[in-house]
Amino acid sequence: MSERRHPLRRLLSHLKHHQFTVLLASLCSILNKFWDLAPPILIGMAIDVVVQREESFLANYGYPDPNDQFLILVAITVVIWVLESLFEYWWGILWRNLAQTAQHELRIDTYNHIQNLEMQWFSEQSTGGLMSILNDDVNQLERFLDQGANDLLQLATTITVVGSIMFILAPEVALLAVIPVPIIVIGSFIFQRRIGVRYKKVREEVGELNSLLNNNLQGITTIKSFTAEDRESERVNLASQSYRNANRDAIRLSASFVPLIRMAILFAFTANMLVGGWMALDGELDVGAYAIIVFITQRLLWPLTRLGQTFDLYQRAMASTTRVLDLVDTEIGIVEGHEELNNVQGNIQFNNIKFTYPERESVLDDISFNIKAGETVGLVGSTGSGKTTITRLLMRFHDPLSGSLEIDGINIKDLKLNSLRSSISLVSQNTTLFPGTVKENIAYGNPDSNEEQIRYAAGIAEASFFISELPEDMDTNIGEDGHKLSGGQRQRLAIARAVLKDAPILILDEATSNVDNETEAALQRSIEKISVDRTTLIIAHRLSTIRNADRIIVLDSGSISEEGTHEELISNHGIYSRLWAVQTGESENE
Repeated sequence: MSERRHPLRRLLSHLKHHQFTVLLASLCSILNKFWDLAPPILIGMAIDVVVQREESFLANYGYPDPNDQFLILVAITVVIWVLESLFEYWWGILWRNLAQTAQHELRIDTYNHIQNLEMQWFSEQSTGGLMSILNDDVNQLERFLDQGANDLLQLATTITVVGSIMFILAPEVALLAVIPVPIIVIGSFIFQRRIGVRYKKVREEVGELNSLLNNNLQGITTIKSFTAEDRESERVNLASQSYRNANRDAIRLSASFVPLIRMAILFAFTANMLVGGWMALDGELDVGAYAIIVFITQRLLWPLTRLGQTFDLYQRAMASTTRVLDLVDTEIGIVEGHEELNNVQGNIQFNNIKFTYPERESVLDDISFNIKAGETVGLVGSTGSGKTTITRLLMRFHDPLSGSLEIDGINIKDLKLNSLRSSISLVSQNTTLFPGTVKENIAYGNPDSNEEQIRYAAGIAEASFFISELPEDMDTNIGEDGHKLSGGQRQRLAIARAVLKDAPILILDEATSNVDNETEAALQRSIEKISVDRTTLIIAHRLSTIRNADRIIVLDSGSISEEGTHEELISNHGIYSRLWAVQTGESENE
């Protein structure tokens, strides 16, 4: 339904809680233009006083002295200019603040909505494209509300007020002035439809360019290591060229609009000057009225030259509005339940789980197993066997195609997402840190924690020593995504963050993959400490990490091939035994 609605209607619907501000700003724009159109009338009245003197228009109101008439005109001028200035100030304040508020709210609404979308949706998007929407498109909308909305309102006011005045003074001349207006407006709508297609293409191209730039900046190490700078420069050049070409198509059409409008204005202005002049010479039109018509015709028609620019700004904004609101209207695939997890024990049950990523072969095929409360379970298998998918299903980043997952006997689909995820601490292989200090990144696990708790968590994660050697200890800024730290240091901060969260269920997904053997041994001791009285699921390629687990589950091609303790699996001489032999350098016979 929303896709069929006009972008402007969708935008106004989104801003409906600001409708009073919109109405007040619109009123100020209209009144500002109303008073702005008064000076040509005052000039005509002044000329009328000079020519007619005691028989002027003002003389009919009891002021026959021309000197008094000029004093009256001066007083009226002062009042008009003050009113015009006041309303210009007010519309400027109202529209600009509305523009800032609207872009802020729209960006936050869009970002909040994105955060609630399922992980499968993210896998189909580009970071650069999303950044383009959150920044470029939202800012484009701000520019329209800042200036374009006022321009459209004032243009409509100008046509209405000036047209009325001219029809009152000289209907014959007014017709000549009004003839080009419908032509210009109809032409503007035709222009709007054609330019809209071009600006949609521009927005798409800038999204592609942003995506490429974002990807290259994140992968600069890989680019340099493969000496691929020239290749990437060429790719950026081609993407930028496509963006430039899309803009060129829009500019070519946009630039042709104003000259065509000028020709229509030339006809109306010269016709008014000529016909009105003949009528003034024949005595059919007062000189003052003729002066008003000449001046006010210019005030009517000249703003139309900006119609192309205004429509250009409007169409850019509507193209951006469509992209932003389409994103806001994206349906959330994961529908959360209404139940809360209270006094979590940590019993986890996987019941006949089947799962496949779109356009890929089956990842999990009828998986069933349970993890008892307080139990530590290791999960191993070759790449692509479904280990990480199991953790993503448990966190409900995805929903299975069939089967169910339960925590303490409750189907996780019936749980509120915050309740589910706050009960689980996850340490992923791909560590994400945030710009800020060491302390802030550890405290991300529990923002209400004190420094003593933060340092305790750092100690459990074997991070205290390297933190003490940093320039400012806990207050050291680690840079974007912790780029000032080594991979192992970043991983230890992630583990400290999970320790501080102190959730009853702990998931370690290759949590020791980026640390050396000595640190791994230390982290294993830490894991043994923090897994006490806590349900723990450990995914590992290094089998030494899970050797002491209560139970080990071996996945192969999406199914469970083996299950048991380390000693039991070694004696089975199956997949686990072979993996252990490869990693320890021992043969199976040995």
